[in-house]
Amino acid sequence: MQAIPSTRTAEPARIRQIFSYPFRVFFLSMAVLSVTVIPLWVLTVTGTITLPLALPGLIWHQHEMLFGFLSAAIAGFLLTAVCVWTQTTRMHGLRLAGLWGVWLAGRLLLAFGAGLPDWLVLGVNLAFLPLVGLDAGWRIWKARQRRQLMILVVLGLLWLMQIGFLLRLDMVYSHGALIMAMALIGIIGGRITPAFSGAWLRQRGHDASGIRVVPALDMASVITMILLLAAMVSGWSRVTGVLALTAAVLMAVRLIGWKGWLVRREPLLWSLHLSILWVPVSLLLLAGSSLAGWPATAWSHAAGAGAVGCLVLAVIARVSLGHTGRPLSLPRGLVTAFVASQVAAVLRVLTAFSAIPWQHGIAVSALLWILAYGIFLVRYAGILSAPRPDGREG
Repeated sequence: MQAIPSTRTAEPARIRQIFSYPFRVFFLSMAVLSVTVIPLWVLTVTGTITLPLALPGLIWHQHEMLFGFLSAAIAGFLLTAVCVWTQTTRMHGLRLAGLWGVWLAGRLLLAFGAGLPDWLVLGVNLAFLPLVGLDAGWRIWKARQRRQLMILVVLGLLWLMQIGFLLRLDMVYSHGALIMAMALIGIIGGRITPAFSGAWLRQRGHDASGIRVVPALDMASVITMILLLAAMVSGWSRVTGVLALTAAVLMAVRLIGWKGWLVRREPLLWSLHLSILWVPVSLLLLAGSSLAGWPATAWSHAAGAGAVGCLVLAVIARVSLGHTGRPLSLPRGLVTAFVASQVAAVLRVLTAFSAIPWQHGIAVSALLWILAYGIFLVRYAGILSAPRPDGREG
């Protein structure tokens, strides 16, 4: 008879598997954070509970959704992708556990660190992105892949926004971070979305030649976003509005060239296209905020809940399947998760314009967000903690 593994043996094996590749531990942790921080924020802002936060409540919420949630997504994707791009050995085991420990310590210190020294709370939180950038940067430099350097530039600017946000507690830096998050979406989304769409069409015998990627347009889009960041931080409202409009047009033209309507029957692909559409929408709303006095919370939530939140869910759903050696077939319920995340973003933007009562708007959008990432967590926890079916590393 075959021996049945004991619980004591199985659990350490699962833990080792989770730390076998960056995407496993960071995607899992990010999903747990998603379904934890949002309800805690709603309970805190409505006065239901009081947490010993190291930062004011609104600042804590913004920081965790940007530099807690987003940083985990960046680490999981970038540290996995760079290994593939550069053909280098992945970070895993104790080194990966140590990096993850820095990320986790940052979350705990901000949530329960009231009264602790600022140097400790801020130092731990500011250490994570540079560690990610150093690992990715060393691999890119060693492989002489100049094409990847722009990712490191944007990552560095994102870190500068985190420094400004934590030291100054000024929302201009969180808004700047959202601009850099959308710049990353423009770079990475511009690589994977048309490539995945073209491959899907060719596999089904369709013509994919109409999908167009224009490198000069891609670079112009990123440079415009960096200029937009500079204008926003400098307080140049009119310049910010003009650059936001310019960036919106550039991103919209890129999206049209990717022809997302051709892959409308595949959820793993339409979710990418639809999520990236939030980038030009956010930029248009930002232009309206700068030039016409529209509420800033409209564009910031279009960017945060829409562009970042929806795209991260779409990307991790696909990456988790591909890198664990499974067919690119969505587990049950993930289409519901994609739809829920999109509707949550729409409702949050409508709430910013007072089209929906504030309490109802944030409550329903929060519930939909929790539903979306909760479904991911339930369906992918086993996938991310189990070995690849083909026995390969990953």
